Amino acid sequence: MNRRLVLAAVAVALLAGLAGCSALSGGISDEQLDREGNYSDLRDSDADVAIDLEDGSLIEDGEFRAVYDLNGTGELSLYRSSLYRDEPLEINSVRYWYPNGTELTGSELEVEQGQSETTVQVPDENGTLAFSGEAGRKTFQLPAYVEGSYEVTVPEGHRTSNFLFGDVAPNGYEREVVDDRERLYWESVDTTISLRYYLARDITLFLGLVGVVVLFGGIGIAYYYRQVIRLREEREEFGLDVDAGDDSDGGPPGFP
Repeated sequence: MNRRLVLAAVAVALLAGLAGCSALSGGISDEQLDREGNYSDLRDSDADVAIDLEDGSLIEDGEFRAVYDLNGTGELSLYRSSLYRDEPLEINSVRYWYPNGTELTGSELEVEQGQSETTVQVPDENGTLAFSGEAGRKTFQLPAYVEGSYEVTVPEGHRTSNFLFGDVAPNGYEREVVDDRERLYWESVDTTISLRYYLARDITLFLGLVGVVVLFGGIGIAYYYRQVIRLREEREEFGLDVDAGDDSDGGPPGFP
């Protein structure tokens, strides 16, 4: 009887494990693939890949929208590299356009999510593919899935230019600010793009905070210095710091 219970428990565990693996590699839901998405502004870009970053909140990560001119690429393997392994990229709002402009939604494409990558196959390798995903909080990192020119636009009011708070990799990019949005452009990218950005007004607040700290620190030092001088004057007034001198007859000071 006990043996049967053990075998039954093992069978249940195996089935649960297989169900978990199936769920992991079963792909992304049609609802997620067909979620509403607007890419008209990114399709007007001259770059082969245009990426727009949207800022998150204190408790939520940001998001990105990306449009890829495939230029002969019929399949994209989408992933992000973690410390230990590659992980499939979670995407939503997938759209594809044939060269003649005909649009397909994500559920009409072949999209498969495995344990290390999300694969998207398109019907025409010269079309355009768009999708959205999750960005970090004031950070963004994404491999270059296709070679070519890249354009990344950071959220409104944000910058990457301050070396203490911002960072951009790889180098060799052009930078411009249009309508209070910083835009970075690479003529060619074949590696991972990595950004760290900040809200520009935070620099003003930071400098103001530093100024307040310096001001109150200076006031404190000045107050401490005045107290030392005052204490010294009081000690001299009561003769506590008066040197008795060196009288040869050993008598009290002031007597012959």
